Amino acid sequence: MTTAPTPVRRVDLTPAAADLLRRLRGEHGALMFHQSGGCCDGSAPMCFPAGEFLTGDADVHLGDLDYGADEPAPVWISREQFNYWSHTHITIDVVPGRGAGFSVEAPTGNRFIIRSRLFTDEETERLEAEPRP
Repeated sequence: MTTAPTPVRRVDLTPAAADLLRRLRGEHGALMFHQSGGCCDGSAPMCFPAGEFLTGDADVHLGDLDYGADEPAPVWISREQFNYWSHTHITIDVVPGRGAGFSVEAPTGNRFIIRSRLFTDEETERLEAEPRP
């Protein structure tokens, strides 16, 4: 019997970002991300209390981040932006600096950022065999 391969993760986070998420969870409760497509805050991952940013048919659920809380933090991206980034693995990291205006990390002196890489050929083949988000 062959085992199905583990699905390719489209999004992950660094240990530093997980630490900040745990702190923010203590202040704001369950959290979620939406990957901004530009405009005022550039292309920043925006962190919100879960459900505060309304998602819909124009958004794609990239995955869930396990950061050591009771529930994972879902990560969403606009469908239009996903079409550009569908070949890219995203890692959410944190650096010192001013966070995006509406993102909950803004007052902490830190900001979430995206680090990305292209999927490998093997990951791309596996993604093509999976349903598209």
